[in-house]
Amino acid sequence: MSPRRAYLLERSQRLELPADLAFEFYANALNLAAITPPWLSFKVMTPGPPEMRPGARIDYRLQLHGVPIRWRTRIEAWEPPRRFVDVQVRGPYTLWEHTHTFEPDGPGAVVIRDRVRYALPFGPLGRIAHNAFVRRDLEQIFDYRQQAVAEQLRPQTAQDQRDPGVWRGEYGRYSPSP
Repeated sequence: MSPRRAYLLERSQRLELPADLAFEFYANALNLAAITPPWLSFKVMTPGPPEMRPGARIDYRLQLHGVPIRWRTRIEAWEPPRRFVDVQVRGPYTLWEHTHTFEPDGPGAVVIRDRVRYALPFGPLGRIAHNAFVRRDLEQIFDYRQQAVAEQLRPQTAQDQRDPGVWRGEYGRYSPSP
């Protein structure tokens, strides 16, 4: 039996936002729906917001290419406001380890990094699926996520303040807790 092949997906983005506020946004698992592409029909199933801490489990439901998927993750590491790691407990991968880091970048800015190690089941068929569509799907999901995070956490403009349809938090559409 050959060892499973692990893949790596990495993304980073710099935002004009204090690192602790970026971390706070990610610390609420319910915000994941706002940064997940709508074509996935993503929903957090854990009543909540779930308490984020080492060992916390979060259940999700989504659809990928019309196939319903249930997914459960566990928080392996929780180091506010700099880092956390979630791992798949149940879902489509044989390995899913997602490390989120929040690095201050000067006063009032942050670099958010995503590092995902993942592996697929089914040996050679999993490798074919990865090359045929899994890698592309994940890249599209994380590209969407970068744009959505930037939108959710962008500094508010004067136009936003006049627009009653826009969340009036200190940063864009996200309102940090008081």
